[in-house]
Amino acid sequence: MILSRIRQRIAPTARARGEAAEVGDRPTSAQAPAGNATRVGGGHRVVIEALHAYYGTVHALKGIDIVFEANRVTAIIGPSGCGKSTLVRCINRMHEVTVGARVEGKVKLDDADVYGPDVDVTAVRRLIGMVFQKPNPFPTMSVFDNVASGLKLAGLRGDNLGGRVQDSLMAVGLWDEVKDRLNSPGIGLSGGQQQRLCIARAIAIEPEVILMDEPASALDPASTLKIEELMDELKSRYTIVVVTHNMQQAARVAATTAFMLNGELIEHGPTAEIFTKPHDERTERYVTGKFG
Repeated sequence: MILSRIRQRIAPTARARGEAAEVGDRPTSAQAPAGNATRVGGGHRVVIEALHAYYGTVHALKGIDIVFEANRVTAIIGPSGCGKSTLVRCINRMHEVTVGARVEGKVKLDDADVYGPDVDVTAVRRLIGMVFQKPNPFPTMSVFDNVASGLKLAGLRGDNLGGRVQDSLMAVGLWDEVKDRLNSPGIGLSGGQQQRLCIARAIAIEPEVILMDEPASALDPASTLKIEELMDELKSRYTIVVVTHNMQQAARVAATTAFMLNGELIEHGPTAEIFTKPHDERTERYVTGKFG
């Protein structure tokens, strides 16, 4: 069950031969979550039920019900302040970091409620990775150590560590660009490279879901294209939820798109339908630029 995997991912145990267990080991088919017929590749469904979020007395999310299907890119669009970022921060329990913030309702990774009383928050954030709007490599760490940081915390050492770092950098198309700069500060890379480094850091520990909050908003067009291409490649292994103000970007990368307004989910459906034949007049007004 995913719930037991959440507990297990807190502190991987050593194998009998004395080597550190690799974080992110996938379960065999015999260990796969029962009843999870929707799982394809490496991704998992995220099911949100009756979700309310508050900042003190401010009611930021109002009864959100939505399913993010496995191995798809889902875009969340809407005007500033509508609750997009709050929603993704609730998925991996970062919302509660804010003083006075609280959540009601359920966020389930497959069949496990990540807000359950016996679930460790740190393990949830390992299973549900986050990429922020502004690239945030650890400023005092090298390129190598930025990617390796989570793996080291999980106990991985030696050749396995180097291999996982290389694999992660290759997965984001960064290896050839930085293989001769692994010991240089990650903060010295270009903005687009820094963002891909942050994505490499997120996937190094093999999460189940990747959340991206405006991941290309601070990047030039060429770097934005690389991030979009990367999302398309990564969806075969992960479930991806991306917040974006760029409706053209949503149209390019997302299988489904959700439109939010004033803390409410107005509409969620196939991206082409949302942009050409939305069911709600508010969605039509937003995607045609009449407000927002």
